[in-house]
Amino acid sequence: MDWQSFFATLSSACVDIAFKLLGAALVFFIGRWLIKLLMKHFPAGTKKHPFDPTARSFIENTVKTALYVIMLITIVGILGVPMASIIAVIGSAGAAVALALQGALSNLASGIVLLVMKPMKLGDYIECGSISGSVTDLGIFYTTLVTPDNRHITVPNSNLTTGTIVNYSREENRRLDIVFQVAYSSDTETVKSLIMKTAAAHPSVLTDPAPFVRLTQLDSSSLNFTLRVWCLAGDFWNLKFDLTEQIKAALDENGISIPFNQLDVHIKQ
Repeated sequence: MDWQSFFATLSSACVDIAFKLLGAALVFFIGRWLIKLLMKHFPAGTKKHPFDPTARSFIENTVKTALYVIMLITIVGILGVPMASIIAVIGSAGAAVALALQGALSNLASGIVLLVMKPMKLGDYIECGSISGSVTDLGIFYTTLVTPDNRHITVPNSNLTTGTIVNYSREENRRLDIVFQVAYSSDTETVKSLIMKTAAAHPSVLTDPAPFVRLTQLDSSSLNFTLRVWCLAGDFWNLKFDLTEQIKAALDENGISIPFNQLDVHIKQ
């Protein structure tokens, strides 16, 4: 064995590998820096065009993913991995890959459907099945919601397209229904007048459509009155709490009692 020739070949191979690794590392770090720089200025560039905020978020995530894929392909090429071999392997394993990525591809397709159909936008408060919250991000595969108590919920896009989405923010106005229970001895017209007067005095209650209050149910131990008022969607919860407290106080001031469950016990001697 010609050891001199062997070491010369080994040295040449090591140098070649070192240069390839160095080139791949440079592409990785420079590429990652360029992608971050581009994505940092991407939102400013899209503001010049009439993009919906939800569409902008989706496009931003898609562009970012595509750039990282291009960077990865470039690194593979620098390392000298034959692209033809990679394509052949991917082609032969296509069915297995498709099966393994079935959920991810479904979420991707669902993300595109959500972007096109626009059942919601960033900032909307939605409900889908047992989950609800404000939309903070519409990604390629997942949508992020934030609940009123500040919990982050990551929802697969396919769950949103296959489920029923209730959008509480789509319309500018929203109707608030509150039920008040009073004793059977209460005068119906007096109760209606107190509820209506209190509701009409609140600044968040809209006059068109006008507030509505009627006796809607004769319950087992109470008369149930339903108040219906309209308000801006953003005022809904504050108005609900305000009217509940204020109408309860008005009923108390006028001697209108609110019934509670009672149990009569009869003792036989």
